[in-house]
Amino acid sequence: MKAYEIANKTLKLTERGCPASKPDEVLISVRAAGINRPDIFQRMGHYPPPPGVTDIPGLEVAGIVETPDDSGKFKKGDAVVALLAGGGYAEYAAAPAVQVLPLPQGLTMEQGAALPETFFTVWTNLFDSGKLERGESILIHGGSSGIGTSAIQIAKFYGCTVFTTAGTDEKCAACRDLGADHVINYKQHDFTEVVAHETESGVDVILDMVGGDYYARNIACLAPFGRLVSIAMLNGKAGEVDIPTVMRKRLTLTGSTLRARAPAEKGRIAEALHRNIWPALAAGKIAPVIDTVFEFDQAEQAHLRMIEQGPVGKYILSLK
Repeated sequence: MKAYEIANKTLKLTERGCPASKPDEVLISVRAAGINRPDIFQRMGHYPPPPGVTDIPGLEVAGIVETPDDSGKFKKGDAVVALLAGGGYAEYAAAPAVQVLPLPQGLTMEQGAALPETFFTVWTNLFDSGKLERGESILIHGGSSGIGTSAIQIAKFYGCTVFTTAGTDEKCAACRDLGADHVINYKQHDFTEVVAHETESGVDVILDMVGGDYYARNIACLAPFGRLVSIAMLNGKAGEVDIPTVMRKRLTLTGSTLRARAPAEKGRIAEALHRNIWPALAAGKIAPVIDTVFEFDQAEQAHLRMIEQGPVGKYILSLK
């Protein structure tokens, strides 16, 4: 099969053997694959795959079941999406059946490939780690990213008041179109001042992918009993913590990664998404945001564009 490997920090299209699926796995003929910033980190040597996982990059795909698992959950020919620990940039990918979900009704393969990595990440961090409740307030950093565009829609679906940050007027407009209540261009305004002005005591939850100097500012933005959830460190891994403020406000500082989790844990997230979010996707109440669809042989160009400017929503590779 055709697949990408990383060589000297670049993507190289090559021939690889088709993966053999285990009894509890589904072999998928890939039609589209999502591109995510962790793919860039892996390319640069900063995010190696977990032990035993293929070196082929790619954390999410949409496609057709080629070989079902032994449970009978899927059959050959089913249209599905899957969360992977690696291997998405290829013509075939094997995934634990618990991490595979049906392609939501009405969505294209390209739209389906934009779902798993972002929606799994958003769900577990908003609701499992962040304990977000209906009607609360949330600050989402990186609102125009794949994570951000998904988080805005899910939070609004649950009746939350959404604050978000983005770095250009175009990206801010995209966040407003998705329903964000307060959109902050972080290059022009201090988000801590906006949150202080628009709330009585701060926001209930913050979803942060920036880290670094944002950490102390996030703590300042939280309301009593607020929860700060860290999912990335684009501004660095070291942040300042005002411990007396944490104690006085009774805050929770937490975070998570997704890739190295056991399939059973990812399966629980999949079940929650299928129950709570998949009907909203089928009804058009929530939709993945796609910036650009690239042909499969354009993966290098897609990566370079992500490094240079980043998408509004997701970049997708099409294998049709």
